[in-house]
Amino acid sequence: MNPEHILKVIEDHRGGDQTGLISILEEIQAKYSYLPEEALRIIAQKLRCSLVDLYGVATFYKAFSLQPRGKHLVSVCLGTACHVRGGEMIASEFQRQLGIKPGGTTSDNEITMETVNCLGACALGPIVVADGHYFSNVTLQRVKEIIHRTCAGLDRVDIRSDERIFPVEVSCPRCNHSLMDKNKYIDGYPSIRVTASFNQKHGWLRLSCLYGSFSVDHEYEIPLDEVVNFFCPFCHAELRSSSICADCGAPMVPLLVRAGGMVQICSRRGCKGHMLDLTGVNL
Repeated sequence: MNPEHILKVIEDHRGGDQTGLISILEEIQAKYSYLPEEALRIIAQKLRCSLVDLYGVATFYKAFSLQPRGKHLVSVCLGTACHVRGGEMIASEFQRQLGIKPGGTTSDNEITMETVNCLGACALGPIVVADGHYFSNVTLQRVKEIIHRTCAGLDRVDIRSDERIFPVEVSCPRCNHSLMDKNKYIDGYPSIRVTASFNQKHGWLRLSCLYGSFSVDHEYEIPLDEVVNFFCPFCHAELRSSSICADCGAPMVPLLVRAGGMVQICSRRGCKGHMLDLTGVNL
């Protein structure tokens, strides 16, 4: 853990007062996958709050963890509806195959498994949620499949056959100049060309124009988790939205869709947060 990073997070959220506490904890959780004790001590000191009260907040919200989590999170529901349909047996099978108890993480740091009281889909129990993907009517035979798919990556898509993947043509929201680069193709379509700046480096960055694809090409290798500043290569305006990513808290990057609407992507390298806003578009 880098103490300088913790101090910067505190400084970035309302100058270090207690009103930004949840946002501070969320950003640290996103960075380290848990809340390190050293980080909590730094926060308590800088915000002049009790460490006991800070631990109370960290343990009250399910989204926070005081122990390192794996790359993937699997939640097994043990609520009443799931329990009567065999939820306990499903949880036991996950424990057996993963070799961990609820709240534990596999030795390779791949999967953290937990049990929860309700996932809000009682009629479809037993319910298992893996990395935000719901699996309904889970049987003992499906446990191995869910583990395998989770480790392989549930967010992986086939850009050739997945109907959720489609091309968009975008332009700069400031000068309205097209950002499409027909001289460089990614995923079989013209790429989106912008300028990227990070760690005193400044160079071109090309993105796939397929909404839902995360293929990129870049002049400089961008470190994972780095928050990048995006600029229009024509008017040089910074492409920065007032919205923040719901997944990691980084600023969103707005791009104007030529057919109408706005697409926004997360500015953090490796985060897959994105959204398409078609408000006001006649469909």
